[in-house]
Amino acid sequence: MNFDVTFSPALPLWLIALVAAASGLLVIFGLAQQLRGSVIRTLAWAALTLALFNPVVLSEDREPLKSVVSVIVDESDSQKLDGRDAQTEATRAALVERLKRLDRFEVREQRVKSNASADSEASTALFSALKRSLQDVPPDRVAGAVLITDGQIHDVPNAAREMGFAAPLHALVTGDEKERDRRIVVERAPRFGIVGKPQELTFRVEDRNISDATDVEVRIFIDGELLTSEYVQPGRSETIVFDVPHGGKTILELEAQAVDDEITLVNNRAFAILDGIRENLRVLLVSGEPHAGERTWRNLLKSDAAVDLVHFTILRPPEKQDGTPINELSLIAFPTRELFIEKIDEFDLIIFDRYRRRGVLPVLYFDNIARYVREGGAILVASGPEYADQSSVYQTPLSPVLPASPDGSVREAGFRTKISEEGAKHPVTRDLPGGAAEPPRWSRWFRLIGADETRGNVVLEGPNQEPILVLDRPGDGRVAMLMSDHVWLWARGFEGGGPHVPLLRRVAHWLMKEPELNEESLRASSDGNRLKVERQSMEQDVGKAEVLTPAGERLTLDLVQAAPGLWRAEIEAPMLGLYQIANGEKSALAHVGPANPREYVDVTSTMDRVSALVEETRGHVRRLDKADPVSSLPRIVPIRPGANGTGRDWMGLQTTNASVLKGVTQIPLFGGLLGLALLLGAMSAAWVREGR
Repeated sequence: MNFDVTFSPALPLWLIALVAAASGLLVIFGLAQQLRGSVIRTLAWAALTLALFNPVVLSEDREPLKSVVSVIVDESDSQKLDGRDAQTEATRAALVERLKRLDRFEVREQRVKSNASADSEASTALFSALKRSLQDVPPDRVAGAVLITDGQIHDVPNAAREMGFAAPLHALVTGDEKERDRRIVVERAPRFGIVGKPQELTFRVEDRNISDATDVEVRIFIDGELLTSEYVQPGRSETIVFDVPHGGKTILELEAQAVDDEITLVNNRAFAILDGIRENLRVLLVSGEPHAGERTWRNLLKSDAAVDLVHFTILRPPEKQDGTPINELSLIAFPTRELFIEKIDEFDLIIFDRYRRRGVLPVLYFDNIARYVREGGAILVASGPEYADQSSVYQTPLSPVLPASPDGSVREAGFRTKISEEGAKHPVTRDLPGGAAEPPRWSRWFRLIGADETRGNVVLEGPNQEPILVLDRPGDGRVAMLMSDHVWLWARGFEGGGPHVPLLRRVAHWLMKEPELNEESLRASSDGNRLKVERQSMEQDVGKAEVLTPAGERLTLDLVQAAPGLWRAEIEAPMLGLYQIANGEKSALAHVGPANPREYVDVTSTMDRVSALVEETRGHVRRLDKADPVSSLPRIVPIRPGANGTGRDWMGLQTTNASVLKGVTQIPLFGGLLGLALLLGAMSAAWVREGR
């Protein structure tokens, strides 16, 4: 209860002042003349004046407020090592129970996990969580904060004033001070690299509480395949040189030799992720003769900034002898030997567009082209009527690598090509715009070259399931055959046209081995803490996928069909790091979180990071007993604001004087019978004294 006196006059102040002044003059006159009863009249005048001001006693009913204690529980990935999570939970439960027994404190718990965002540096941010938990609490109500952690905190403020309160900070540290650990650190790694060009990566191995180590074996992997093995001295920086193997994402993995009694093997591995960039792809386009669809190929390839196009059209074949003098010809001679013998391996793709044998290319050159394909090259044959007769390129040594043999027929009637059953599964044709409708929403073609035998995958077909687009993989190379020369009708918008750009571009990129268009592939990626797996296959069923976590645990993943030829799955990643996914003979790698998160840079338990801050706040820092953490938990002692908050076996938490107003009681001093009696008594005493 708090008491206070205030005034609540019932009359205007000017009127009270006028009455008090008039009667006061009479009182002063009496005192000056020493008239009988002047003292009593003075007392009566004072009582009357006071009654006019109406003094009121206020009685406040207040309820004391509790001090707020913030308990921050570290549940980051490093707290899952060596039984620290069990230590943490036992300590948390005992601490909260003891705090709730003390009626002076309100407990606020905040659990903090590792930040696993892919676009940020993963870390343990306990002080950010502490600030959030107390953001609505006035500083004078903060009793203090208790951190239950292994000490690996990455947002420790530089000074206590940055916390926003002046109460003690205490730290209860899990783990063992004698923990042994080896880690590998990537000091410098490229983010981009040109395919086939050398790059450098610098790293070092660091040991903690390991004194018996000599040289350490470090194995280097690229996309899961062993590149080399090196022996390095701990603490010394080393550099390796490697070639970027392919375009797109490439994962380099470094694995240091393990040592006995390590707290964890997770940080024995480090990763670098770089994007392989192809130099411009070189494409050789050979048109056998001018025709309506020739410019379709040229426009498509020239519109791709990543393609360097070399285009030759045979305008004057050898059999054309009309007597025109050589000095009057402006045609460029076809450098056949230079292109098909000396520099053929420099091309990523060769396109024969309605090419017929006319003696321009000797038969021996076709044999070299077949060799180029089997050793990893790519060709596309866009055929016309010439493919069905004796001038066909099929009648050359190139035939063993061509997936469709002509039957000698050419069908010229309107038809709509459609996606085949295999094409619905193949990434080149699976989702072509308009292909899902029946009939497909694209224009007709009017020529089809007959074929009696095919290899590989027929992804587009015509009437009676006759092949139109065939994709095959002879040896290490790739071949595509288009059994019609009327794709240009789509480009010209005939009857509404069709998806010629996505179709031809996908075919060209599949031939140039773009990973996204492989018909048999396993891909994995991460989105925050989510691990996503995608399986592309031409099979009817792909079974389950097996996931190997960074900690070596094996998980089974059910792949669910999302579209023909495409299966997907998604799980919550249990921890940061590199995940290995396998399905049959296919494997993939995916990294959850940043490549080398701060969470695993140093995982050994420490009191050093917070000891200075705890000391500045006059708090308590203690390492918990590994076997029985509750027994080492210090006593909790309520203390006054500003007092020392630590002792040998206790930690202090501030109490507050803050309270909340519940109600107010008003008692008028001159109200009711009491006030009337005082006034009448004073006046009666004055009258009696004057009447004597």
